[in-house]
Amino acid sequence: MQKVIPTLKISSEEKSQAFYIDALGFRVDWEHRFEPGYPVFMQISKGDYLLYLTGHEGDCQPGGLVHFLVDDVDHFYQTLPQEKLEVNPPYEMIEGIRMLRISDPDGNELRFMNTKK
Repeated sequence: MQKVIPTLKISSEEKSQAFYIDALGFRVDWEHRFEPGYPVFMQISKGDYLLYLTGHEGDCQPGGLVHFLVDDVDHFYQTLPQEKLEVNPPYEMIEGIRMLRISDPDGNELRFMNTKK
């Protein structure tokens, strides 16, 4: 299995936690700050999915893109709290691949997708 942890740039810890934790159901595994009041670097997870979120300048640029392979993207979509997210239903962009596109508060794009069986 591939082991990679994408890092996404965030500008507001509060908005990012509301999006990733409250709306998408990730959890915070750990947080690091060099000193109180400094930007956060954190690991969040949901099942086997891991992401790093960073407020540090120079770690990466906003506007990243991460693809998540899920068993059933339509079921995943149905489990999302629609009142907390502005998200369109999954669609077939490429023949045989269903995809759900969600943008976080900083313009990073998350694509949840599965292939037809």
